[in-house]
Amino acid sequence: MATRKKKSTSPVELPPAPITVQPITETVEKNYMPYVMSVIVSRAIPEIDGFKPAHRKLLYTMYKMGLLTGGRTKSTNVVGATMKLNPHGDAAIYETMVRLTRGNGALLHPFIDSKGNFGKQYSSDMAYAASRYTEVKLDPFCAEIFRGIDKNAVDMQDNYDATSKEPVLLPTSFPNILVSPNMGIAVGMASRICSFNLGEICDGTIELLKNPDITTDELLDIIKAPDFSGGASIIYDRDAMKAIYETGEGPITLRARYNYDKSENRIEIIEIPYSTTIEIILKKITEMIRLGQLREVSDARNEIDLQGFKLTLDLKRGTDPEKLMTKLFKKTTLQDNFSCNFNVLVDGSPRVMGIKEILNEWIKFRTECVRRELSYELDRKGEKLHLLIGLGEILLDIDKAIKIVRETEKEADVVKNLMKGFKIDEVQAEYIAEIKLRHFNREYILERIKEIKTLQDEIAELRGVISSEAKLRRRIAQQLAEIKKKYAVPRKTQIIYEDTSREYKEEEYIENYNVKLILTSEGYFKKMTLQSLRGNDEQALKPGDKVIQTIDTENTADLLFISDAQKIYKMKVSEFSPKKASELGDFIPAKFDKGERVLAMMAIKKYDEDKNFVFIFENGKGVKIPVSSYETKVARKKLVNAYSDSSPAVAVFCEEKPMDILIINSAKRAILINTKLIPKKTTRTSSGVSLFSLKADQKIVAATADPSSYPGAEKCKKIKIPATGSALS
Repeated sequence: MATRKKKSTSPVELPPAPITVQPITETVEKNYMPYVMSVIVSRAIPEIDGFKPAHRKLLYTMYKMGLLTGGRTKSTNVVGATMKLNPHGDAAIYETMVRLTRGNGALLHPFIDSKGNFGKQYSSDMAYAASRYTEVKLDPFCAEIFRGIDKNAVDMQDNYDATSKEPVLLPTSFPNILVSPNMGIAVGMASRICSFNLGEICDGTIELLKNPDITTDELLDIIKAPDFSGGASIIYDRDAMKAIYETGEGPITLRARYNYDKSENRIEIIEIPYSTTIEIILKKITEMIRLGQLREVSDARNEIDLQGFKLTLDLKRGTDPEKLMTKLFKKTTLQDNFSCNFNVLVDGSPRVMGIKEILNEWIKFRTECVRRELSYELDRKGEKLHLLIGLGEILLDIDKAIKIVRETEKEADVVKNLMKGFKIDEVQAEYIAEIKLRHFNREYILERIKEIKTLQDEIAELRGVISSEAKLRRRIAQQLAEIKKKYAVPRKTQIIYEDTSREYKEEEYIENYNVKLILTSEGYFKKMTLQSLRGNDEQALKPGDKVIQTIDTENTADLLFISDAQKIYKMKVSEFSPKKASELGDFIPAKFDKGERVLAMMAIKKYDEDKNFVFIFENGKGVKIPVSSYETKVARKKLVNAYSDSSPAVAVFCEEKPMDILIINSAKRAILINTKLIPKKTTRTSSGVSLFSLKADQKIVAATADPSSYPGAEKCKKIKIPATGSALS
């Protein structure tokens, strides 16, 4: 029997795919840019109606559910219904809803009337309840954001699966873009819009409608400053505010408001800046108390209750509450900046605009909404007038109309026969054919056609408004005046002026007393009070460590640590807690960059011109730099390039008056010179002048301002530099 030959199963080698070279710029444009534009246009940046797509989809869903006039419904129902327009998931939709509610308190004019726990804008820990426990409906205020939406005021578009329609924008009848705060981070750009008082915005917009050439200063007199739902106070700087109004960018300084209860000796903080939370503030205050930086406060606690926000600070006896609050404004977010960035999508393009420019864009948008709404009404009234004119033709011969209907054999021919009999069009004939027989009487028809004159007048008026830009602007101004009268509330954020607020000065808040500072060769540092030194001068040290420097100074002095890497680290003596002799102290290199060690410390009360730092280098050179060269206008923690890097520094001294320094080289030879011989240089990185004449294999190994500790030092006295070293016994 013949055997069948097996087919080969080895894989067939295919030719390699051709390599296509694609420039990185083309790759980014094709693959990343669509995502970037989606985030900018469809998610993060608000449009001229003041809403992001997520807000708009949620509110429109609630509007279509009848929640503007009906009772509340469970939040779950709204979330589920919104998913027909917004496919991003129930958690994201509910989180969007929370911020729009009255209960959360994030908005000056909430869009959602809520029942249940929706958390609070001023707290990051107060979690909102699940959607199945809370109830919502639209606030009556929402009537103003939907005005004209059913009259073709805005374009409609398909939802994500083309099963329903949703508005491209909401036809807000007031500049919601400046009334509701909005924040978003897109790709490569962000938006951060603060809220303004509704009444002031309405007044400012009305004035702009009347006078398009209004100046920023005139607008500032009407729209005074931002207004936040959390209240607090704005530290007002007119020039800075004007810059924000003109450019749309800049910081606004907010300050908490508080009451002082004298009988209980405590401060009750009742309003905090919109940009912070109670948890951030409490964490900072607690940390300051722990580090001994807030000795005036014995306890700080969160006392938020049904009455609202309250952060209570119990004070120690003798504390000045105003002085304490000035310190807290400086050290915590009880005073904080809101950084404005008025980035708004206009016709699909992001634009950073000032207040006037935003209002002009809104007026342009709103004018088109009103024109479309009036055009819709004009069309409806025109259609009704057309029908009534046809009805008026029947009045001439009612019997003829009845006879035509009665004698027409087929129902489909009734409209045609009425058109022939009265010379009317199909629409009019259809309308007449649908009138009940009981209404085919003179009284009914006369009553209906009385409206013809009224309709003609209304149509003429509408056409006049639609064709006139001035009349459209007057109508918008009238609507704004009505909205202000109905919904405006007094400012929540107070305005205070810089010259009336107390300036924080660090030295006023530091307890001053005499201290002794001790530095060891290993880098351990102690601040000791004179009281702790009584009867116990023996310092606890690590094995092999020794004290290399002691300084008597005050607690308010600046403390400079000089490292071996040409850096000076600036601190305050008051930043360190007092230590006992039995403690090792603070390890200073832990505050340095990795691998650095301490050369010396300096305590500076005043950066005088006649005080100098004296640097002695390994190559035998030395230099004198004025202490004033290390004074900084801002509080800098680290100064780089603080001295020359041409040779390692061996020692550093602070010269308040001429002093003797003993310099020792590696051959155990020394020179004793007075610092008067060392010239002063104003440049911090100056390498100095030669002090010690060294041989090729020699270097400086030590220098001291206490020559008496070395026997025979007086024999090494030199009166000129550079000098040759003498043998040190």
